[in-house]
Amino acid sequence: MAKDKGPMERDTLRIDPDATGIARAAAMLRAGQLVAFPTETVYGLGADARQGEAVAGIYEAKGRPSFNPLIAHVPDLAHAEAIGMFNAAARALAERFWPGPLTLVVPLKAEAGISTLATAGLDSIALRVPSHPVAREILQAVGTPIVAPSANRSGRVSPTEADHVWADLNGRIDAIVEGWSTPVGVESTIVSCLGAEPTLLRPGGVTRAEIEEVLGHALADGTADAAKPVAPGLLESHYAPQAAVRLNAHTIEPGEAALLFGPEPPPGLGDAKAHLNLSFRGDLREAAANLFSMLRRLDVSGVARIAVMPIPREGLGEAIEDRLKRAAAPRPAQGN
Repeated sequence: MAKDKGPMERDTLRIDPDATGIARAAAMLRAGQLVAFPTETVYGLGADARQGEAVAGIYEAKGRPSFNPLIAHVPDLAHAEAIGMFNAAARALAERFWPGPLTLVVPLKAEAGISTLATAGLDSIALRVPSHPVAREILQAVGTPIVAPSANRSGRVSPTEADHVWADLNGRIDAIVEGWSTPVGVESTIVSCLGAEPTLLRPGGVTRAEIEEVLGHALADGTADAAKPVAPGLLESHYAPQAAVRLNAHTIEPGEAALLFGPEPPPGLGDAKAHLNLSFRGDLREAAANLFSMLRRLDVSGVARIAVMPIPREGLGEAIEDRLKRAAAPRPAQGN
């Protein structure tokens, strides 16, 4: 049987940032392909935030070990407000620093259509409006939110030139849009606007002092209460179902919900209260794209336990296993 072409076998294009190149990059993104492009901070690896399999391709290409939330890039505040809910502080910061190297974490609108893999199952979204003209032209042309973590292999130095991206990801992504060196050179500042007071989650291209000048008061520090993380970069806060999770289930017990993988139904499936298949054809990218949404759908069926079939640990399977282990971990006792 012929093996599907993997990410290491792609022909990576280098695209000029002229009108023809921008249109081509936008068309590729709309088609679910992976395109790296310059921002004012570092080069980003872009994928359509509404296409789960495209988002899964980012993790696959980067070799990212777990499904962290990704920042969605949009061309302006109006597009951001179609996706997230902005309170007064978030809007003030957006109006002052966008376009620019500031990411705001805000509640996600249910109707936004963002892939749950892009948000790692959270009910919030990290949003940014970049100022680099090439990035802005691509975002205007593509017409959909684009998630774009740094365009490098996981754990390596973030790229500030197209050649850096080529050295790390040639053969793993579909295209690189050329551009001059990124002027800021460090990632964006991340501020959470989910709670009563804005919270600094990651320092970056906009300083604490600049943000506090707009707010008129000090920022809370997101590292001060690691037991209650609220946004990207703090994986333990990510979505876990109310139901217990049983991993590596080779049979399904009566009354359980079943999360399946592959074409072979396990024994006992007929007694399951509900079941969904991450990928009937056994495709790990499709499974990654479906993971969070299917966990949610099984959870709302009201079952006490979700049985999950074994997932191969190769490629994206390692990240899927990581997230499932976190979902299955013992829950902390709830106080009164």
